[in-house]
Amino acid sequence: MKQVIIFTDLDGTLLDHYTYSFEKALPALEILRQKNIPLIICSSKTRKEIEYYRRKLDNHHPFISENGGGIFIPKGYFELGVRSSELGVEEEDRYLVIRLGAEYAKLRKAIEALRKEGFDVKGFGDMTVEELAQIAHMSPDESQMAKGRDFDEPFILNGDENAAQRLFDAIKHQGFNYTQGRFYHILGNSDKGKAVSILIDLYKRKYGDITTIALGDSPNDIPMLEKVNYPVVVKKPDGSYDERINIPNIIKAEGIGPDGWNKEILKLIKK
Repeated sequence: MKQVIIFTDLDGTLLDHYTYSFEKALPALEILRQKNIPLIICSSKTRKEIEYYRRKLDNHHPFISENGGGIFIPKGYFELGVRSSELGVEEEDRYLVIRLGAEYAKLRKAIEALRKEGFDVKGFGDMTVEELAQIAHMSPDESQMAKGRDFDEPFILNGDENAAQRLFDAIKHQGFNYTQGRFYHILGNSDKGKAVSILIDLYKRKYGDITTIALGDSPNDIPMLEKVNYPVVVKKPDGSYDERINIPNIIKAEGIGPDGWNKEILKLIKK
């Protein structure tokens, strides 16, 4: 039987959009624990935010932060080691870290340049802890963790669709990329799909042939969903699916956020 590997987004997927609770996913999470199925968090959240939820989930697997900007692998997790001729692997605290994302300082400079071009943009780095907590419905401690960024800058834009398209063109002109989850994001040449591909290769070396599942809810999840055998999209809070996620073999979970996450994981594991 093939080893199953699961990649998951957090906000609006495993975590409720408003309360950040994963209570509705507990039955499926328990099955994954019983069957020793690796659950890899792949989120726009920072390292500290993901570590916070890993502790709550009692999760000890690798994770991917800031839309594919960094891969964090617990030391000794892969017995064969982590090798790459193209990517540098750094040792840091308890992890081997593969950096794929841009330098945060450069992203902040790009935000400043966009403002000078006339765009009404405000990044996480421009907000106080209290302001971000209010906008993102976080506690002050959580918003402090969300501001500790390394590879990716979330931002809000005041303007219509035309302003958004002009902004995207300006970001590209600066040599950066953009994506969208709960917020807009400016980032370098990284995405969730590239990071997931690296971990899939490592898991294949560990287990041989594997079956991969990924779950998400927003456009920033598309690169991740495209890399797995079973891509799953969960419903938004209004009960709709994000129509921008248009993948030929997409599975539409019957439920919002963690409720849909739970139902679809139980179905797929039963298969």
